[in-house]
Formats: sequence, C-alpha cells, structure tokens
Amino acid sequence: MKKYLVPFVLIFLGGSASAQELKYSNGNDAWNPDSLGNHRVILNVSSPGKVAKAIIPWRRKDLQPEQKEIWVVDAKSNQKVAYVKVTEINREQGTLYFEPSTGAGTYYVYYMPYKVDGRSNYPNAGYLKRSVNNSDSWPKSTAQLAQVKIQEIQSINAMNSYYPMEVIATSKETKDLIKQHPEKSYFVFPEDRLNPIKMTTDLPQRWILKGIKSSFTASAAKGENFAFQLGIYPVKAALNNVEVRFTDLKSKTGGRIPAHLLSCLNTDGTNWNTQPLHKTVNVAKDKIQALWILADLPKNIAAGTYTGTATVSANGEKSTAIQLNIQVSNQVAQEGGINEPWKQTRLTWLNSTLAQKNEVIAPYIPLVVKDKTISLLGRQVSLNKDGLPAQIQTFFTPEMTELSAIPKDILTEPIHFHVIRTNHKDISWKNEPLTYTEKQAGTVQWNTTNTSDSLTMQVNGSLEFDGFLSYTVQLIAREDISLEDVRLHIPFTQNASKYMMGLGLKGGHRPDTLKWKWDVANKNQDGAWIGDVNAGLQYSLRDNHYVRPLNTNFYLQKPLILPASWGNEGKGGIQVFKKGNAILSDNYSGARTMKKGDTLNYNFTLLITPFHTINTDFQWSNRFYHKYDNLDTIKATGATLINIHHATPINPFINYPFIAHKEMKSYINEAHLKALKVKIYNTVRELSNSAYETFPLRSLGHEIYSPGKGGGYSWLQEHLGEDYIAAWYVPEIKDAAVVNSGMSRWHNYYVEGMNWLVQNVGIDGIYLDDVAFDRTTMKRIKRVLTKDGHPGIIDLHSANQYNKSDGFNNSANLYMEHFPYLNRLWFGEYFYYDKNSPDFFLTEVSGIPFGLMGEMLQDGGNAWRGMIYGMTNRMPWSDGADPRPIWKAWDNFGMQGSKMIGYWVENNPVKSNNANVPVTIYKKDKSVLVALASWANEDTKIKLNIDWKALGIDPAKATITAAEIKNFQPAASFKDQEEITVPKGKGWMLVIKEK
Repeated sequence: MKKYLVPFVLIFLGGSASAQELKYSNGNDAWNPDSLGNHRVILNVSSPGKVAKAIIPWRRKDLQPEQKEIWVVDAKSNQKVAYVKVTEINREQGTLYFEPSTGAGTYYVYYMPYKVDGRSNYPNAGYLKRSVNNSDSWPKSTAQLAQVKIQEIQSINAMNSYYPMEVIATSKETKDLIKQHPEKSYFVFPEDRLNPIKMTTDLPQRWILKGIKSSFTASAAKGENFAFQLGIYPVKAALNNVEVRFTDLKSKTGGRIPAHLLSCLNTDGTNWNTQPLHKTVNVAKDKIQALWILADLPKNIAAGTYTGTATVSANGEKSTAIQLNIQVSNQVAQEGGINEPWKQTRLTWLNSTLAQKNEVIAPYIPLVVKDKTISLLGRQVSLNKDGLPAQIQTFFTPEMTELSAIPKDILTEPIHFHVIRTNHKDISWKNEPLTYTEKQAGTVQWNTTNTSDSLTMQVNGSLEFDGFLSYTVQLIAREDISLEDVRLHIPFTQNASKYMMGLGLKGGHRPDTLKWKWDVANKNQDGAWIGDVNAGLQYSLRDNHYVRPLNTNFYLQKPLILPASWGNEGKGGIQVFKKGNAILSDNYSGARTMKKGDTLNYNFTLLITPFHTINTDFQWSNRFYHKYDNLDTIKATGATLINIHHATPINPFINYPFIAHKEMKSYINEAHLKALKVKIYNTVRELSNSAYETFPLRSLGHEIYSPGKGGGYSWLQEHLGEDYIAAWYVPEIKDAAVVNSGMSRWHNYYVEGMNWLVQNVGIDGIYLDDVAFDRTTMKRIKRVLTKDGHPGIIDLHSANQYNKSDGFNNSANLYMEHFPYLNRLWFGEYFYYDKNSPDFFLTEVSGIPFGLMGEMLQDGGNAWRGMIYGMTNRMPWSDGADPRPIWKAWDNFGMQGSKMIGYWVENNPVKSNNANVPVTIYKKDKSVLVALASWANEDTKIKLNIDWKALGIDPAKATITAAEIKNFQPAASFKDQEEITVPKGKGWMLVIKEK
C-alpha cells in the first residue's frame, strides 16, 4: 500500500505558461530513479523542426536548480538527446532547447538525476552537476521551432510526488498575496489533514489558488480522532509564543463539542513520562510553521455541523480567528478511526499515557516495606539514616536457577557521601527522620534532609519492583563555601565484585585498580557494573540535566551531557581499588566553590542484579528462526518462534509495522495454527519515511527527530531537505529512515502502536535491534505485550558497542536497564567468540549474571563455548553453523527439567583439571550432560574430576559417552579419569549416566 495517492490534476498557470495546462501524475515506477532521478517532465513535440523550445513551469522546491543536470530522453528510442541547451533555469521555470532526434512524439526531461554513493544501507544521493552546453553556436537558428506542449510533470511514484504541498508559489504570487493584505503581519492558512504541510520556506501554490481563508470546513465521524492544520506564515517580523485557543463548537440543534477536546499538538500535550508538556513555538519571518490541531470528537454527539473558533495569537500581534465548521456524519469511528492512519487519526497517540501506572510485571512480586528494609524479588535493600543504602543483599544461588534463604551482602558498609572542606575534613550531618512518601506494590519512595551549618543535603530515593534504585541528591549551599571534594563511596564486598564492565573495560574479571576520567565527547560512559554472577550493582552518575544520548553509531552526533556536579568541568572521575576488606568505587568530583543558594544535583541510579533466576526450560524449548519464510519450512526445522525482520513482505518499513498489517495478521494466524509464535522487528531509534505521520512529526521541531546534517537517500533530500540524520536504508524497497531524537512523545505512540499490534494483529512479542528508549518505555511495552494473556516475548540484539562511533560502551552495560523485561539476548556482530575470555562470555554475552540467557551470531558463534552458557547460534542466520544437531542432542538427552550448574559455581560436581577448559553441567536424576570447551592456545588433554555422590550416580554403573553430533563432535566413549583430548577452540558434550 502506498503512502499517498497522487491524482491527475490540471492547474492553469500564469506567466509564460499561461496557455498551457500542467498535470501532476504518478509514473508507477516506469524508470530507474537511481539512474535518472525521481522526477521528469513529459513533453509532446507535435510539429516538425530541428529545434524544439520548451518553457517548463516546474515550480521546484529544491534549491540551486541551475547547478543540477538536465537530460532530455527520446521516448521512442529511450536514448538521451545529443543536443540540449539551457538558456534559463530557476526554481520557478526553465527554458531549454533540444533536438527532437526522431521527430514528433514524446520526450522526457529528467531534471534531478543523481548518483548513489556510499554503503548500500547508508547511501548518499549526489545530484549530478549540470554539464556545459554542447556548443554555444547551437542552435544556429530558432526561426522554425517545433511546437512543444508541456504535457505533465511526473514523479517516479506517489511516494516521491511533490503534488500538491511541495509545488511552490512563485515569488510574484507570494508578493502579490502580501500586497493584497497590507494590514496582516502574518497569515494563517487552514489546511486539511490529507495534505500535510511539508515546506517551511515556500508557500505551496495550492494556498495561492485558494487565497486567504478565515474559515475551515471538514467532515468527520462521531468519535473520530480528528485533525487539521493551521499554517502560520509571518510576513513582517518573527512571531513569538504562537498559541491557539478554542471555543466550544456548537450545532444549530444545541449540540456541543467542548473546547477542552481540542488542542494544538505543537504547543501542548503529555510527555513520555506523563508530565504535562508545553512548548513555546516561535516562527521566523518568511518561514512556515504547521500547527496540528487535534479534536477528540465525542461518540455520543448528534450528527450535524458544529461551528466554533480557533484563535491564533502571538506576542504583540493581533489575533487571527479562524471559523471552524466540522460536519459530523452519522458514521461512528471505531477506536477513534485509528484503522485509517493516513487521516492522521493516530496523532493522538503521541499524548498517550497507556500502561504508565507502575504495576508489577511478572515474574516480579510486590515490594514489601518493613521499617527501613524493602524486599523485592530475590533482593533486599536496607536504608541508612541519611536515606542512602545501608546494605543491599541478594538471595540467588550461584547456579542462578533458584532462590536461597541465605543472603549475599553486596556492601561492606553503607553507601555514603564525603563532602570535604578545604581543611581536608568531612562535613558532619544532622539527619532528620526518614519519611516514606509512597508505598505502592511497584514503587516505594522516601526522602530525608541532612543538614550542616554550611550545606543542606536533600535525599530523595525510589526503589521499583525490578531492582531499579534511583537517587536525587541535592547539595544546597546555606552560605558561600569552598569544597575540596564531593565523593560518593560504594564499598563492595569482594565476593560481590569479582567481575566488572564499563568505564573503558570490556566485561571480565575486575582489575585491582582502575582510574577513569569523564570524556563525554567520545565515550558513552557514566558508570559501571561491578558484581558476581548472583550479586552486583550497576551504577550511573547523573544530574538534573541528564538527557539520554543517541546510541549505536549515532552516539557522536548526540553524546552524553557532562553532569555539572560529577564532571565539574573535567575535575571529576572514578577510581576503583581495594581498601581494607572492600572493593571501593570512589566517585569524586573535585574542588569547587558554591555561593549561598547554589544547588548541585549529585544524582545516581543503581540496578541491583540479578533481576530474576534464569529460565533454562524456556531456553531449551523456544528455538528462534530469524527469517521470514514459508511456515511449513520453518516448522520442519524444529524452530518454535519466528522473528520477522523489517524489509519483508509482511513488515516492510523499519519501525513502522502498520502498513502491511493485514498480510502480517494472515501470516500470524496461520503460524498459530501450526503451533508457531511470531515476533516482529519494531523499535525506536530510527523511523521509516513511509510513516503516515512523517510531516506532522517534523512540524514538532527536534522533539521526535534528531537534528543533523541531512543528506542520505534522495527522498530524504528532496522532501525533508535539511536538519535530520539519515539512518538505515533498504535498497530493494527504497525505505529510508531518519534517526529519532531520544526520549520524546514518540515513545507514547510506540506503546500505543504496540498495543494495537497485539490486539489487532496478534503478534507474540518483539525483536529489538538495539534500543533507543528508556526503562519506563520498556515497562510499558512489556505490559501491553503481555496483556490479556499474550506471551509478550522480547529478545534484544546488539552489535558490540565497544568502538569509537558507539562511544566505547558495552552492550550489556548500555542496555542493562532493559534486561528485567527481556526473554533472551542475541549479542552478535563483533563479539568475536573465538577471541574473548570465558568471563567476557559470561558478563557481556550470556546474560546469566542478570537472569537471562542468550544466543550467538558473529561468524556463526562458537558452538562448544556457547554450550558452556547454554547458547547456540540462531537459525538460519549463519552459513555453516546450523544449530539443529545441537537441538537434537538436547532432545535426546532431555534438557527440559535439567538443572544447569555453570563452571562459575564453586561446588560444580564436574570440573576440569585445566583452568582453560571450563565445564558446565546439566543435571538430571541419574544422568548429566557435561559441556566442556577450550580456551587453551593449543590442543590439550584434560581429565574430569567428578563428584559422583553429588551427581547421585554410582561410578561403577556409569558410562561416559559422546554421541555423534554433526559439525560438533564424533561419537566416543571415555572412562573415569581417562584423558580427553580437546582441540583448540572446541570441546565436547558428554553424557554421564548409570547403565
């Protein structure tokens, strides 16, 4: 389904083309745009002559058309005409002479040809420079010119058409309009929702033809999410603080649409965090600003015409009233008309608060508060008198498959601040009582005030059911004061700080000492994760100006904002080192002065890991097939769950899965009949240009789309023009995406859209390819995906973020706030499973320290090393790395119900005598599957040390066998204490069981 329909329209033109009729039409993809461009003029030569002259009133929106190439092509021969001479060219019209090489007939003028350069998925269209005329002496004579009719202007397809809102008015037409209304300092152009305002520097010719109107009339259905536009155009000076006020709309029979049901999307709404949003709209002189007006029409009103007023005002300017006439039919719109999104009925989603209530999401349990201790799933937080954590404990077993009654302490002493005077002495605090301000099942909040003679420290804390602990700490000067330092100390126990990632470190064993300084321009890092498999903390240092940066290869275009408190103009930093019995994370900000009344925000967040136990049975039974394919073909592989990427017939457009939804629903219905589940690619980071709401979203400035240098594929350059970041592009369907700006009302739309897909299309979950939204949005998504018993399965894919363009972050560290709601990880490209240590696998890839399990991608993964963490690669993604033989081995053993005991578990009953060959087992009654893999630099021989009693197996009756597994291992059998040869980079799967 195409985005817009382009009618064949006749427009009578003035000026040099007054005798011609110009038609805009759809070329139905009749030529190759990447060779000839997206636009052409169709000329008809109707008389003989060696020279034809064409005056083309093309009304082009592109700048500097005189620099762009022009080709004339003979329709009969499909060859370029050799002789072409351009004598005049500007945005309004062009005059050219050409040789009608085959006489009378049709000729095409391609006036914006381009060449695509760059990577296929990140192309850049470069418009060809106009070549020099063939000869200044040609034509020799123009006495007998062939007659030429400008038949029509044609775009390659409807999507690329400029008609009607990008056909510019001429300079004279615009000046004449202004002269006709000398009393007006600005114009207001009412416009229908089906014609989104697209240009910001030129009036569309459509508005010249319509003239200035003081009323707007449109039709709508009962209960419809109705929308229309007001185009604001200042002609004398810039307008500041443009607003729209509404009256009630009334019918002659006494019906009423209350004014509060109308709003301006550009000035007012509800933000992604449920906070009211009011935006100041300023419009520069000679610029056009679209104001989108939303009217939520009641379902129960009577049919009829409802009349009222929208009044536009600006600072120091006379108001402009537009009479509104909304003709409400007897038809009732279903769900506000959201099934017709081309009518902009889904713009109301931008202000949605759906699923915002912080209700507990399974498998989590309600928070329980007892005095100063708060309990949650598998964890417990005790508060100190200053409001900071006195102790944080976890109750997960080392295997990560169960909860324990014995807690594991994360801290050696309370987390605390050192606020140090210039005399090197800490400020002493008087602690006021700690007060709980909220006690809900999903959220507990508290505050306290700590005071001294010189400073007040206001502490506000919040703990959520998933283990997210957030602190707002305000340091307020009661008098002028100089400080040597402000430091936050997080003292970890040694057995809860074995591993670390972040602050420039790849995941693995924590070093004895680390020193780090802020470098937000280049590094997306403001904290780290420190922990063990069954206990840890991720912390992040922030202030009140924190804005989520862009991620992946867009980080450098919108990096972290240096927190004024922690960064302190580069004086701040972090060091991690051993101090007594603790591993101390010392977060310092350096010397500074504060004036009386100054406030600094030393905010920080903590994520208490793990989030829940690992679900091994889900891992064994849910086998992903990551490709759109024939359902019977997929079923035959043994896969159970299909991931549908974008750029497929049922999900063609990236992060906008609403256009082929009927085809998607049909596919999913059939899949369900075959006991298969279907998840779709849909996330927030970039958005397809096929979104119906593209131009309404552009009218919101940088709220939805990130600022940038433009460029990219031709559609983006021709219709967006400038100020955007070109993102992923699919050549086969010419889907060109634009980067989102970060947290915005688009996340409200995203949640609503996901809910619609669950309820109307039946998706079983989503596949996330990197994530550009926060944990609040993730919680909302999980709620709508699991509503009414839907499975709501979410898996997250990421390429390794540890590189320059991604800000040298660790994918697991970057996305950890989302981990509580995921079902599986797929940390793939550039993780290089053959080149990294077991502890890198454990911390950065497997997900196990966080309650997750994963899969591999890069180069097909390493099947032997993957089995140490219960991972395979994903079908059918990697050539030569088919997981089906391993799936079969799982089934033959009976992995369902087995207990996974990893090499990291101290009392693992099966161990290798070589530290470079770790062992993980999958234990059942009287049988166990043993996975071993080598990280040794060469082929090596190992022996297994087996605790037979712990396995519950009589060694006298035991067999140790390796079944043949294609591309994995040959069949073999071994005896207890027999040496096993393990090839470099490979391993074995052995089954030990009683005869």
